[in-house]
Amino acid sequence: MALARPWDDDAAPLGCAAVRVLVVLPTYEEAENIAEVLRRVRAALPEADVLVVDDSSPDGTADIARAAGNEVGGVNVLVRPEKKGLGQAYRAGFRWGRERGYEVLIEMDSDLQHDPSALPSLVKGVDDGADLVPGSRYIAGGSIPEWSQRRALLSKWGNRYAGFMLSMEVHDATSGFRAYRATALDRFPLDEVRADGYGFQIEMVHRVVSTGGTVVEVPITFSDRRVGTSKMSSRIIVEALLLVTWWGLRLRLRPGRRRAPGR
Repeated sequence: MALARPWDDDAAPLGCAAVRVLVVLPTYEEAENIAEVLRRVRAALPEADVLVVDDSSPDGTADIARAAGNEVGGVNVLVRPEKKGLGQAYRAGFRWGRERGYEVLIEMDSDLQHDPSALPSLVKGVDDGADLVPGSRYIAGGSIPEWSQRRALLSKWGNRYAGFMLSMEVHDATSGFRAYRATALDRFPLDEVRADGYGFQIEMVHRVVSTGGTVVEVPITFSDRRVGTSKMSSRIIVEALLLVTWWGLRLRLRPGRRRAPGR
């Protein structure tokens, strides 16, 4: 599939020859990773564009991203004044992309846990008709080779719990490596999505499903980060489980209504 830049006058809609794709990379203190991530994204999707959303990293991540962007091309850097969380970073990136006419918006971590070589399969899933294409660790072909059995089971059962509580047939609702059809995000107010971390990913899947969108998972291999420290904390995981429980109970108290989380 050919891709197109947002400034191409003859850019075609999905299903035609050219699709506008934006990869959104939230960053905070990713100076050790960001240049390699950008080079590998460019190799995987040569005509896609990238938006780095940096929360004023004190280690100079934004400056390194700009320098790498000058090298590989097609990279914009949006610097926010302070660290405000993953969910807010993605919402800012999605708004930026929609304002500029991108048709596919991709979420991806900046720490090399998500393999950029899987990007074409995410884009293809949207081009084939899906509104949301999560890269899944828990379907045939997906894997987490470096995780302990305990950690993998905890994540898998957490996803099963979310699917049960929210009536979603999605195996990996917490995956942060995913592609959206941009118009699917127009069906609900992004500003009403309040959760962060795992909770943000689950809430976004449920909002797409509850507004009539289709979700098609594709397998990915998820790796541990090589350098730097993880931003995920036990607080974020507990918050996600509590939110899922609350949303699920509210759905059950309103039979016949697929009420979106947070409303």
